[in-house]
Amino acid sequence: MSYDSYPAPADVEAVGCVGIGTIGGGWAAYFLSRGYRVEAWDPSPDAEPKLRRLIEAAWPALTELGLADGASPDNVRVHAELPGAVRNVQFVQESAPEVLDLKRSLLADIDAAADPTIVVGSSTSGYSMTEMSGDAASPGRLVVGHPFNPPYLIPLVEVVGGDRTDPEAVRWAADWYDHIGKSVIAMDREVPGFIANRLQEALWREALHMIDSGEATVDQIDRAITDGPGLRWPVQGPMLTFHLAGGEGGMAHMLDHFGPSLKSPWTRLDAPELTSELRDAVVAGCDDEAGDRSVADLIAERDAAIIAIQRVISGIREAA
Repeated sequence: MSYDSYPAPADVEAVGCVGIGTIGGGWAAYFLSRGYRVEAWDPSPDAEPKLRRLIEAAWPALTELGLADGASPDNVRVHAELPGAVRNVQFVQESAPEVLDLKRSLLADIDAAADPTIVVGSSTSGYSMTEMSGDAASPGRLVVGHPFNPPYLIPLVEVVGGDRTDPEAVRWAADWYDHIGKSVIAMDREVPGFIANRLQEALWREALHMIDSGEATVDQIDRAITDGPGLRWPVQGPMLTFHLAGGEGGMAHMLDHFGPSLKSPWTRLDAPELTSELRDAVVAGCDDEAGDRSVADLIAERDAAIIAIQRVISGIREAA
């Protein structure tokens, strides 16, 4: 299908939420805060009261962030059957449990019941769309739209298609999530665990290794992040953080000076060979991301943000 065959992102009025547990319910709350009508379905007998409690709990935070015109927590309807939740909507977000056979079956059922001109996104945190779309009659409109918990607060969404997904559906989904205020990574290809989960997993594995070996406690590991690199990452992420660690020479100096330490036994994860091609690609990526900002500009931006973040965190802790 062409891009224009799908509804324009700005013309979406209703969203179907299939699976309304923690993630699906969080999505529903976010869609409501953006002024959309939500049509929902979940096989759990107590899904509706749980959903309404989740929305009620999330609404103060969403209100503080700013509600769209017409936004209301009451603009949600929970259907007794799946087709009712996907028949008259312009986008569907599937958020079923991470069970592959369940995902495959459910996406096929959604595909059979929903308007054939709309895109269907899956909140899967690990499965590829190639794996999940095998039973669908129209896999071209099925994409991954991987959020982070809670999806009503965390802006990141990773978008990627499978080997039978229409590239225009991926482009439409990325535009849609961007339109509703999300920070979108449109991935070039499928990667197990996507991007952010793989980075989280690396940190998680090393943390477990350190605890298991008696090298650090849970508290030490948490404070090592919250009072250390975690203060920098919300602003510039790990790559630009290391770019600044190279001083005026940036990432090039960082890699040339500290590159040999990749072979030091600091982590249980094997490091890649630091080839000239890898070095140059990382340097170029940092230069592209920095844009017109000099190292001095980035340092000033980082320092101001860290001070602001520290003040906010301190206020929250004092009030607790």
